[in-house]
Amino acid sequence: MKLNIVPPRTGLTWVRQGVRTFVRQPLALGGLFFMFMAVVSVLSAVPLLGPVLALGLVPAATVGLMAASREADEGRFPMPLTLVTAFRQGPQRSRTMLVLGAAYAGVLLLIMLLAALLAGTPPTPPGEEITSEVMREALAGSHVWWLLLLYLPVMTGFWHAPALAHWHGVQPVKAVFFSFMACWANKGAMLLFLAGWMGLAAGVSMALVLVSSLTGSEAVLQMLLYPLVLLMASMLNTSIWFTFRDSFIDDQTEPTTTGESA
Repeated sequence: MKLNIVPPRTGLTWVRQGVRTFVRQPLALGGLFFMFMAVVSVLSAVPLLGPVLALGLVPAATVGLMAASREADEGRFPMPLTLVTAFRQGPQRSRTMLVLGAAYAGVLLLIMLLAALLAGTPPTPPGEEITSEVMREALAGSHVWWLLLLYLPVMTGFWHAPALAHWHGVQPVKAVFFSFMACWANKGAMLLFLAGWMGLAAGVSMALVLVSSLTGSEAVLQMLLYPLVLLMASMLNTSIWFTFRDSFIDDQTEPTTTGESA
């Protein structure tokens, strides 16, 4: 495997490819993402251990959703079993994925605690109901900004790590390191990728507000908001496959996106 450095404009190409691929197979890709969210919701309802298990499944689910995106991009229909792709390639790869999941859950819980301490606010106790008032207070304070700042290196480290571990047998520590370096090397493309999705999200939000204003009913906004958020999140997850595909190349193959190999 070699790192493939792509032009910054490739970030917007990844956004378009994710949307286009999702539109080809909306029921399959949307359904798989909703299945994952349903599992997370059920696990999160279990006191104490449930949220940790839910976080630990994120790397494996990332591989499953990336595999589904690849299937759809190649013209095939992703089946439900695609979601557990990470655990269908032998015990060694499964153990690696579990290690990545445990590391992700542990690091994320740690930065949540650190963000709360740095902001001077106590973390939300497990099992406490997260109401709209609690969310408004969190967003209004510095806690969320500390959380985003601390999460950024974690996100880059685990962005490509599950795929590297699953498809190329890279050990967990090396996978996290290579993922971080790939995101840094292609930071221009990654920034435009995130900016593209933020722009789409802002456009959808403005459209919802406009519809709510025209109808004169906030119920319409509340009814459409959650499904559209899940839809956008599903499209975003679809596009992650393309960020990985174009950031790494095999020694025997040519890069799929014009760039400089390093």
